[in-house]
Amino acid sequence: MEACHSSKQSNVTSYGATAVAIITLEAILGMWINAFLVCVLCIAWVKKKTLNSNEKILLLLGCSRFFYLCFSWVYCSLSIIYPNYLYVQPTFQLIMFFQSFFTCSNLWVSACLCVFYCIKIADFRNRFFIYLKVKTDRIAPWLLLASLLSALAISIIASDMTVIKLSNSCNSTGQGNFSKVSGKVDENFLQTYFIYGFGFVTSFIAVICSALLLFSLWRHKCRMQKNSMNSLSMDAHIKAMKSILSFFIMYSLNFVFLILSLINSTKGENYVAFLSLLFLCAFPGVHSLILIFSNPKLEKTLIRILCCVKCKLCIR
Repeated sequence: MEACHSSKQSNVTSYGATAVAIITLEAILGMWINAFLVCVLCIAWVKKKTLNSNEKILLLLGCSRFFYLCFSWVYCSLSIIYPNYLYVQPTFQLIMFFQSFFTCSNLWVSACLCVFYCIKIADFRNRFFIYLKVKTDRIAPWLLLASLLSALAISIIASDMTVIKLSNSCNSTGQGNFSKVSGKVDENFLQTYFIYGFGFVTSFIAVICSALLLFSLWRHKCRMQKNSMNSLSMDAHIKAMKSILSFFIMYSLNFVFLILSLINSTKGENYVAFLSLLFLCAFPGVHSLILIFSNPKLEKTLIRILCCVKCKLCIR
């Protein structure tokens, strides 16, 4: 299908070129890190014929983040270098659908991972909480399926609404100036932003509720200190607390920048967009790297691969 208005030659500013270069570097590094995570877990799956709940969540998280970075890079590059190509159908609809799906799935699976860690580590004596702790391995696959289905529903609704509003704006440009219509388009997109925001907020609430379990971990740590428990158990709990706390801080920053990116899309403040893009593209790779180094098996495999690469480079 033809574009609603003719494509113009790319007119990339120094700001745009810098943004594309940095986002490309972040996307490549993030995709490599998540591809490593997925490959190692798939090899373990083939060898053991099964995966535990933690490995299933990490596998799905690595896949969603890999494709999230891939489609985010495509969308960001087109929006900066060739913005008019985003009006071409069905390219625009496909990019919006996949980017929305992997953005939501990344958020929801990340929230599932946080909930899983907290349930496994915390020591509440509530019956329902104990039931969840025992049945975590059975609940995890259904929780992941629900996360994917909710991400799919949000992405379908959001992409369809975006395309409908965009096609209406394109039809309106034939009768007047396109710049006069753009304000109306931004107002019409508020419904789409509300759908996105609903998905972001609900996943963030799940992370906040899980982070509140840090108080339980802290009480348990104090109890272990009073009872002079062994240092290995203490170190494990302290490490778990640090991991959950760091994830909560990173997820909170990611949530803030996601909201800023939605607000900025209606205002066009370049410096806010630049900072948002930098963090949103960095978060999947940085957090996956933290997850790798917090897992002894993954850490040893990564170090072994890096050592082999270093040796081959030295030989050359």
